[in-house]
Amino acid sequence: MSEQIIPDVELTSDVPENVENVLEEVVEPAVNYSEKNLSELIKLFEELIQNEERMKMSKDAEAIKAAFYKRLIKEKSEAGYFVKETVEESVEEVAEEEVDEAAVETVSENPFEEIEKGFKKLYNNYKKERAEYNRQLEKEREDNLAKKEAVIADLKLLLEKQEDVNATFPEFREIQNRWRAVGPVPAQSYRNLNETYQLYVEQFYDMVKINRELRDLDFKKNLEAKEQFCLTAEKLAESSNIIESFRELQKLHEQWKEYGPVAKEYREQIWDRFKAATSVINKKYQAFFEGLKEQQAENLAKKTVLCEKVEEIAEREVAGSNEWNLFSKEIEDIQKEWKTIGFASKKENQKIYDRFRAACDKFYGRKRDFYNEYKDSINTNLEKKIALCEAAEALKSSTEWKKATDQFINLQKQWKEIGTVPRKKSEALWKRFRAACDEFFAERDKNAKPENDFYGNLKAKQRLIEEIKAYELKNDESDVEAMHEFQKRWQEIGFVPFKEKDNVAQAYKEAMAKFSAGGRGRKARGAAKSPKSEKERLIMKYNQLEQDIVTYENNIGFFSMSKNAAPLIKQMEDRIAQAKEELKALAAQIRELSETEE
Repeated sequence: MSEQIIPDVELTSDVPENVENVLEEVVEPAVNYSEKNLSELIKLFEELIQNEERMKMSKDAEAIKAAFYKRLIKEKSEAGYFVKETVEESVEEVAEEEVDEAAVETVSENPFEEIEKGFKKLYNNYKKERAEYNRQLEKEREDNLAKKEAVIADLKLLLEKQEDVNATFPEFREIQNRWRAVGPVPAQSYRNLNETYQLYVEQFYDMVKINRELRDLDFKKNLEAKEQFCLTAEKLAESSNIIESFRELQKLHEQWKEYGPVAKEYREQIWDRFKAATSVINKKYQAFFEGLKEQQAENLAKKTVLCEKVEEIAEREVAGSNEWNLFSKEIEDIQKEWKTIGFASKKENQKIYDRFRAACDKFYGRKRDFYNEYKDSINTNLEKKIALCEAAEALKSSTEWKKATDQFINLQKQWKEIGTVPRKKSEALWKRFRAACDEFFAERDKNAKPENDFYGNLKAKQRLIEEIKAYELKNDESDVEAMHEFQKRWQEIGFVPFKEKDNVAQAYKEAMAKFSAGGRGRKARGAAKSPKSEKERLIMKYNQLEQDIVTYENNIGFFSMSKNAAPLIKQMEDRIAQAKEELKALAAQIRELSETEE
């Protein structure tokens, strides 16, 4: 009995059955389409349809389409165009829609409709081409299935002939070559077809009585082929491109199965060599896969932290434009950091991006609303102040001095209560209003009655200021009495011309400052001596309050020149009222002490 030829050991590995799907889950797209604008997405799609490998790039085509419609809806909404559909509805619509050439030629006034028409035309042309490609591919696979079934039928007939080896073996080798030459078949038929072929090959080696010379020659050819497979696998094991090596390894496994056995003494050795290279690649692939999952998990954690930061900023209470600018800088820095972080897993990547985008949109939406409201507010204030200017200009020629003065005071009060106006118009508007006021008060002062001699009052106050400056401090209690006398005389002098009141008040304040400085000097030299009596203490406090009132009134004059000073003026007015109440109380206490002394 001739020696039975044992077929090769069945190849086993940790390779997933659906290799392509696994690889698609692992490998992220080379481009993050969600960050591209409409023009960039259309350009990318045009480049894709010019690519020789475009029929294998359907996932990129679908990713570009999804990103395009998401961006289109967002920009439509921001531009104020009504958007009724969701991104999913738009994507499904273009997937099902056939482009009407006549409709494409019609130009819409909405620029986004023209952009969408152009993209739909590109996509549908690609879709038709790919559908035809898939039909041809499926037809080729069906043809290949028929060819391989014919090869199996011929192999089965060869087994049934039972002819001399010299006649059957060359025919068997020809059948093997025909089998290898046929391309891929439908996936659902592959396993059953291949197992049937392998079964008949094994039966052939079991049945046919091959003479030793031909058998050894066949073993030698199979060994040479499998040694080449081992060499290729070993080179792949050294490659740094793990994904590509893994892909090529799967092809080698399929080719290995198509070759017959080798001599017994080499079977275990050649298989162990091939299996060793396979193991190295599989371990690298597994390590790469695990490392990728860990990195993606870390990226997701980092991006989650950034989302939380932006969400916190988006919820902050913002007082004004300075804070909006400060928080905007924070958002920009976070966005820059986001771009330095890699992808999360395919399942989580779009979700975390959508969360980040939503938080950023919320912040910038609130900022946009703030500035819209702010713009409306300052424009309203502008209208109000223009109206006050017009009222002041209409009133400035009035000779009803008392009535007009009260009206001007009321207009000035209203002016202070109105908020900010546009910066470019603020100064000019204030000068316009102030000019009308100054013109009226200057004319009023010229026509003042004797009992309202504003210019006489001005000269009286100027003389008093010169007298205060000439006074020489004695560094004793007489200085306090002199200060009180000066204050009393100042209060007795009436109003001065409106345009001079600020200057003369400042000059008075500077002249009276010598008493405060002198008081501090006495305090330092006298080691903070206490007043001689309670009456003296109350008088000193009374004098100080009078000085404070003068200071507060002078401050009001200064504040009225500034924008947004209404709160400060109100504060000064409250302090004056409180000081006057305290003056009344102090005066009563001083009278009581004086009566007691008598």
